[in-house]
Amino acid sequence: MSRLSIDLHECFRDGRRIDQALNGVIDEACEKRIKTVEIIHGKGSGQLKKRVLRFLQQPEVKARYHRVEKDSKNHGRLFVHFRH
Repeated sequence: MSRLSIDLHECFRDGRRIDQALNGVIDEACEKRIKTVEIIHGKGSGQLKKRVLRFLQQPEVKARYHRVEKDSKNHGRLFVHFRH
């Protein structure tokens, strides 16, 4: 498996659960040497997407992945790419 996927719709109102879910999927990607994580934040108001991007910009998180790609066909998700 070369991709993990996480859907944040069910925890979008709970900031702590969002952070835990994102940390969990990044930990799993690093452990299993998975190249891509798909984060589904939904199209909504854009607040969840902003929160996800802020999370990914934290220095200790940013050090763990290679780059973030915004999906040009679906603005309700983004991809985090890893180089293991």
